Amino acid sequence: MHRIYNFSAGPAVLPREVLEQARDELVNWQGCGMSVMEMSHRGKEFTAIAQAAEADFRDLMQVPANYRILFMQGGAIAQNAIIPMNLLGDKATVDYVVTGIWSEKSQKEARKYAQVNIAATAEATGHTTVPAMAEWRLSADPAYLFTCTNETIGGVEFPFEPDLAQIGRAEVPVVADMSSHILSRPVDIAKYGLIFGGAQKNIGPAGLTFVIVRDDLLGRAMKPCPSAFDYRIVADNQSMYNTPPTYSLYIAGLVFRWLQAQGGVAAMEKVNIAKAALLYEALDRDAFYTTKVVPACRSRMNVPFFLKDDSLNATFLSEAATAGLMQLKGHKSVGGMRASIYNAMPLAGVQALVAFLHDFSRRYG
Repeated sequence: MHRIYNFSAGPAVLPREVLEQARDELVNWQGCGMSVMEMSHRGKEFTAIAQAAEADFRDLMQVPANYRILFMQGGAIAQNAIIPMNLLGDKATVDYVVTGIWSEKSQKEARKYAQVNIAATAEATGHTTVPAMAEWRLSADPAYLFTCTNETIGGVEFPFEPDLAQIGRAEVPVVADMSSHILSRPVDIAKYGLIFGGAQKNIGPAGLTFVIVRDDLLGRAMKPCPSAFDYRIVADNQSMYNTPPTYSLYIAGLVFRWLQAQGGVAAMEKVNIAKAALLYEALDRDAFYTTKVVPACRSRMNVPFFLKDDSLNATFLSEAATAGLMQLKGHKSVGGMRASIYNAMPLAGVQALVAFLHDFSRRYG
């Protein structure tokens, strides 16, 4: 079967082994006589699928016992509203670190519910870096501090984990949007109050949202918060208060098992470092291409780059597609190109892209 290399930022490439297992189980899941898409979310079959997925996710991420894992809907964009509705409590202010388009959108949404203090911003650099923690200026009593630890569009990734104890503010919960680099590298969950993201990049199909939230942050939802978005209610109902996106959760469970078979998150990080290094090295050594992100803050997952002559963009994309390299067009807000090289992108895909980059610049440079 012909398969292209899919560099889409999301919905994104899935492991072939996962797709093949899903294909084989599509009509008759493990001999039960029906598809996962037909199951009652409260039946024993799907309950087993959901419980296994949560347990495997907890194992992969090494989630401490005092954190709950929630599977929700609405994507990361919905969480931009759901988070302040749940965490604001009796406080008035929330703090945001703005490092790109997604964290900028997040803070704008939060303004509907709270006073927003921009604790730090990389706007002056064109969002090509992450402000050092020594530069962060938190407000007097924020309900939380928000970060987007990997900016999918701009290709900026935090080179450190926020640890507010280092600046004397350990009492402030850190919230992190990890949509586009979850499971790509180990994370010290205890440094965060809440981690969330959409599944459609490194976990599974669109439709599923994950939330990892510390127990003490539950039960703070404001009265107008819809019951289906109240973290306490979702947690108390094991993510089954309303019908979850069952098939997306099933695929996520298969991806978790696939990751375990690869050696887990630490093993995937080594592969991701190698893939990113190979691609950035190719871009850096060829003057035909430019990158804008400060090297220390380059994302391992999302690699934006630009041709020196943007009149060749259409030709580049057309020839790349002919070579089986798809979805390389950059986000409409920034232009250029972008290669997303998530966990499921094999090293061979990056090698093929690097070879194409070299050949294209040789012919048009």
